[in-house]
Amino acid sequence: MAADDTDTTPEESTERTDFVRERVQHDLSTDRFGGRVQTRFPPEPNGYLHIGHAKAIHLDFELAREFGGTCVLRFDDTNPDTEDTSFVEGIIADLNWLGYEPDDVVYASDYFEQLYEWAELLVHDGKAYVDDQDLETIRAQRGGYGKPGIESPCRDRSVEENLDLLRRMRAGEFDDGAMVLRAKIDMQHENMQLRDPVMYRIRRGHHHRTGDSWVIYPTYDWAHGQSDAIEGTTHSLCTLEFDSHRPLYDWFLEQLPLPSDRPYQTEFARLELTHTITSKRKLAQLVADGVVDGWDDPRLPTVRALRRRGYPAESIREFCTYIGVARTNSRHQIELLESFVRTRLNRTAQRRMAVLRPLRLSITNWPTGDDGEPVVEHFDIVNNPENADDGTRSVAFTGELWIEQDDFMVDPPKKFFRLSPGREVRLRGAFLVTCTGFETDDDGNVTRVLAEYDPETKGGSAPDGRKVKSTMHWVSAPHALSATVALYERLFSAEVPGGESGDPFDDLDRSSREVLSECKVEAALGDTTPGEVVQFERLGYFALDPRDPMWFHRTVGLRDEWANIQKRNG
Repeated sequence: MAADDTDTTPEESTERTDFVRERVQHDLSTDRFGGRVQTRFPPEPNGYLHIGHAKAIHLDFELAREFGGTCVLRFDDTNPDTEDTSFVEGIIADLNWLGYEPDDVVYASDYFEQLYEWAELLVHDGKAYVDDQDLETIRAQRGGYGKPGIESPCRDRSVEENLDLLRRMRAGEFDDGAMVLRAKIDMQHENMQLRDPVMYRIRRGHHHRTGDSWVIYPTYDWAHGQSDAIEGTTHSLCTLEFDSHRPLYDWFLEQLPLPSDRPYQTEFARLELTHTITSKRKLAQLVADGVVDGWDDPRLPTVRALRRRGYPAESIREFCTYIGVARTNSRHQIELLESFVRTRLNRTAQRRMAVLRPLRLSITNWPTGDDGEPVVEHFDIVNNPENADDGTRSVAFTGELWIEQDDFMVDPPKKFFRLSPGREVRLRGAFLVTCTGFETDDDGNVTRVLAEYDPETKGGSAPDGRKVKSTMHWVSAPHALSATVALYERLFSAEVPGGESGDPFDDLDRSSREVLSECKVEAALGDTTPGEVVQFERLGYFALDPRDPMWFHRTVGLRDEWANIQKRNG
């Protein structure tokens, strides 16, 4: 059902507590629900999962695991206009990648007949009625906070008339939007959710599971709590925006002959990150407008995008454990999430050398062999200094190399310690070299750097003990592979896109991706597995695209920006 317990130590699992877990512990101690714990994760299949869902998934599944319970995946598929089987399949795949296997997969559409029978029961009991006013009028009559509601003229229809109209609604006799079924509660209630909420609306959309057999569909509020009850959910966990819906959740359940214990709803703070939006409607707009390439564009906060970018599932779970469960909403720095990604990858990622903006370095005193061809040296370089079991790899070294353009300057500033005329540097794991000159094109751009190597410094250290202030990565030009590398900045430049009430798209950075198509990488990267993350030495962590060979996405940089933020904040 849940991920392997390697995310937290047993001590951490024992000590971890919050108001949700305390509530579950109390229920168990009082034998509420007969000692059962059953949670559910109820996504709507109208888009893909994002980082906010990951927090809810983590809570639902880990809570069930900790208390020996079960967790069900339920698709709340009550809106045929926006839902699709591809979203269903994608959500299941994302859930499994995060490390969770539901005890059952069910659908709100499985319960359409039962929900309808219960709707007729409420009508029969005088607790629901058909309203043939348009939705705009209904919304206006609900009033507002401090503004009284107005009762619908349809509210006092007879039970017989309401049942007749409801059955004809189901039979498809009326046009879409012609009428709705509403619960009869209290049009003057201070909680707007209880002012005769809509339960059913006419909508002739083709449903991904039930086809065209239904033309009326339940609203979320009518389907949600009743689905929980049908499944045997004990603890219905929702984010805080559903706090005002809880009285309605309870009211519906109180009116019905439930098949099992009555569940109850508990709300917790949703996950918000800086420089990020998690509204599925806005994410869908980014996709539809072509701002991003799709739901898995690595700049998005969707689970599939994070996976494609190289975020380990373990680091997402560790992050969710760290931030915990709170009663009030807050916004976490995205650098905190990245720090968990970086920490995990530092332990697991193989080190490789790659040059993103190549500049040729020619070693003018490099020897040739008896055949007149330049000698090829091989150096054993450690794959991961954090894990000795990862061993070493053999890297070819020749007299023609690629280095980064910004690792050379003709006239460097005072604190520039990399290659410049007359300066000696270390080439990672190989030799010390000294720049002896450079070549330029007609526009004055440097096209080649000339250097001499010291053959006594094999391995990168001088026998006379002299020190250099810079170590540079490199790639042998004859052995190099070509690769494309995508570099990413924040998709939204502002910490809070759009501020508290503005349009987040005003802060959209349309130049947030830079694609470098002429990168040179060491030969070992040709054996990288699709989706694998490696560290490009000195540059950051990069993931090989699952679909495009030799296309790498930058996952995170090497610098711990979260530590810098903490330092600035004292």
